[in-house]
This record gives sequence, C-alpha cells and structure tokens, in this order.
Amino acid sequence: MDISVVVPLYNEAESLPELAAWIGRVMSANGFSYEIIFVNDGSTDDSWEVIRRLREADPAHVRGVSFRRNYGKSPALNTGFGMAQGDVVITMDADLQDSPDEIPELYRMIREEGYDLVSGFKKKRYDPLSKTIPTKLFNATARKVSGIKNLHDFNCGLKAYRKAVVKHIEVYGDMHRYIPYLAKLAGFHKIGEKVVQHRARKYGKTKFGLDRFVNGYLDLATLWFTGRFGKKPMHLFGLLGSLMFFLGFISVAVVGGMKLWHMHSGAPYTLVTDSPYFYLALVLMLLGSQLFLAGFVGELVVRNSPKRNDYEIEETI
Repeated sequence: MDISVVVPLYNEAESLPELAAWIGRVMSANGFSYEIIFVNDGSTDDSWEVIRRLREADPAHVRGVSFRRNYGKSPALNTGFGMAQGDVVITMDADLQDSPDEIPELYRMIREEGYDLVSGFKKKRYDPLSKTIPTKLFNATARKVSGIKNLHDFNCGLKAYRKAVVKHIEVYGDMHRYIPYLAKLAGFHKIGEKVVQHRARKYGKTKFGLDRFVNGYLDLATLWFTGRFGKKPMHLFGLLGSLMFFLGFISVAVVGGMKLWHMHSGAPYTLVTDSPYFYLALVLMLLGSQLFLAGFVGELVVRNSPKRNDYEIEETI
C-alpha cells in the first residue's frame, strides 16, 4: 500500500464526508493505493456514526477506531500509527484546514528525496495575532532546543512520514507537537519542510486554547531532559549535586577559617552560627546531597527498566 492517511478528530462530524471525498479524489487522480484511518477521540457529536457510514460506503479505503472518551491528539495519533499499513503515512487534521491536495508532493518528498519526515509549514495563516505571535515564539524555542533548525512550524498537523518512523516512535501525553524531535531522538535525522496551504476553518470551532503554549514548553523541557539524560540521570544530578556540595563545603571552610584567623590575631569575632553565609553553605550542602542521591535513584530506576538496552538497530547483516 502506498499511503495511509491518519486523521485524529474530535467533534468534526460536519467535515468528515467532504474530507474523505477530497482525499479519495486526490488518490484516484494520482493512482495511489491508500487507506484513511479516522481516529475518533471520544467525540460527543455524530462523528462516529459518520465514520461508520463512510466505512460502509467504501470499506476498501476507510477504517476507523473510536475511543470511549477524549484522550487527546497524541494518543489518537499513536493509535493511528499502530494501525497504518502504508509505505508513507500522512497525518492531517479533520477540520479541512489542511488540504489533501498537498499529499502527492509530500509523498514524492518521502519516496524520491529520501526524507524520513516532512513537516508542513503554514507560512500564511488565517489566525488572530493572539495565536500567531505565541506560535512564533514557541517554534523559535523548539528549534533552539531540538536542534532542528530548518522547521518553522512544529505543530502543523499536516506531516508525512516514512513508515519506519511511525513504527519506532511513541507519541504520548501532548507530545504530538514535537513529533519531529521524537523522530530525531529515535535516530531519524533527514527531516524536511514544505510550505502548505492553510485554509480557513469551514465547520465547528477550534479545540485548543492558550494553555497549550504553557504545556508545550513543559513538554519540550521533558523531551530535552529525557533525550539527553534519560539513560544516564547521574550525569546531570550527580554533576549538579557535586558542584553544590563542593561550593557549600568551601563556604563553610571559609567562614570557619575566618573565625580561627580572627581568634589567632586577637581581632573581634562572632560565632560561626551568627553568619548568614554559614546557613547558606549548609543549604547548598544539603541540596547537593539530595541531588546526588536523586541521581543514584535515577540510575537504579534505569538499571531495572526492561527497556534499558533497547537500541534502534537500522540494519543487521
């Protein structure tokens, strides 16, 4: 099979027939063998009934799965990735803001240019400034942290993947925003971008609020940490703990040495415990010890993880 189109959705009953027909026209015009996988994320409208009807009308191309409740876009994508059978997997939103006309070029970039992942870039957007400005800041931060300098729109729902990519990454929580980063951490480094059309929403309303930007930064910090120190937590906690303990120890030694010097020279002196630096030094030593122990605990967790020796092997001969 050439292409699997994974469509996560929540309360998009109005747009689904039009989207399925549009995808079908594009596939037929280009001679692609394909499947459309609708992942109903606990919709409260008639979305699942619409998917049932689409499946009955075209069982050769339409598949569907429905969650009992709303879990979020990442679990929906992860489920769709598990079901996908196509050599190239395309993801798009169900609200008709992503154009299926982009599919042939995305497919070509994966198959002919050898990209592992191609992310859409909605250069011209039909969104208010309250959304576009935070989005630009968010993407700039993601580029800096992930090291993927050529992507301008990490959160674009329209993406294309080589099949191996979606079978080797796990999309969880709200990590769908960082699928290119997840792919890079899994060893897929040929990541490209294509400028795509952003269409105005035709039905319904957006499902995302401004809280996604706060959550997005927290998720990015999590990915950065697990990517760099997930298998070696002692390298972070042990280093920070050692530095803090060393600074605290030196500070205590300086405070105590200054008192001894004053006593030896006959100069006026105060109790060590009267100095605020003594307590700051103790805090540094305590925090340093705790961080060092946290590193040990992290190493024990990693050591006992059943996936501690799971490595991405590309080829064996």
